[in-house]
Amino acid sequence: MFGGHIIFGTLLACSLCLHLVYTDTCPAGAMPGLPGIPGFPGRDGRDGVKGERGDPGIPLKPDETIKKGEKGEPGIKGRVGKRGLKGDSGIMGPLGPPGEPGDPGNSEGSRSPLQSAFSVSRATRTFPDPNAVIRFSTIITNVNGHFSVEESKFVCKIPGTYYFVFHASSKERSLCVILMHDDKKLGSFCDHMQKNSQQVSSGGLAVYLQENEKVWLVTNSYNGLFAEGRKGDSVFSGFLIHAH
Repeated sequence: MFGGHIIFGTLLACSLCLHLVYTDTCPAGAMPGLPGIPGFPGRDGRDGVKGERGDPGIPLKPDETIKKGEKGEPGIKGRVGKRGLKGDSGIMGPLGPPGEPGDPGNSEGSRSPLQSAFSVSRATRTFPDPNAVIRFSTIITNVNGHFSVEESKFVCKIPGTYYFVFHASSKERSLCVILMHDDKKLGSFCDHMQKNSQQVSSGGLAVYLQENEKVWLVTNSYNGLFAEGRKGDSVFSGFLIHAH
């Protein structure tokens, strides 16, 4: 409010002074008026035109360009990495040349004393007695004579694991073959026959034996074991798998 009065008074004084000058009545020693109020700031001007590209900079030293440094020392060897996955198998290579013949072997030294094997057969039309030892009279193989023909039993001389197997022909009667081990029943293999039929049955077991233990075959009331020439025999076999 006071500023408005001051501006008005100033303008009024200036107007009177100009009037007196023109009428030659304005005193010569008049005081100058007060300075005017600053105006408001003007707006920013428009962006100028983009200037031209400047010259390249000056190197650190005259006539000197950037130089590549010398190769550093090798670093410390890292840890061994984990083993990768197995790759695909390659193509089989060609066969190599045959080797030179070896020295002749010693036939006597190659024979191991730890051998035991037998095969015996029964070729007769007569049925075996029920609940009794099956008699095998024909010797096919009897290594070291461990099968007793008199008893029709195998007698262990080498402690170890043996495998025993039989193949039996039967006719018109049912047949049960029982594998015995020192009066203990190890397994029973039975075939129930129809009238006027004939077939072959078999069975086998792995058995651990101590020295002088025995193994043999028996039948029960189903004793249709039968053989007739080329129509079929009954065979009992055994052999040592591993000595202990």
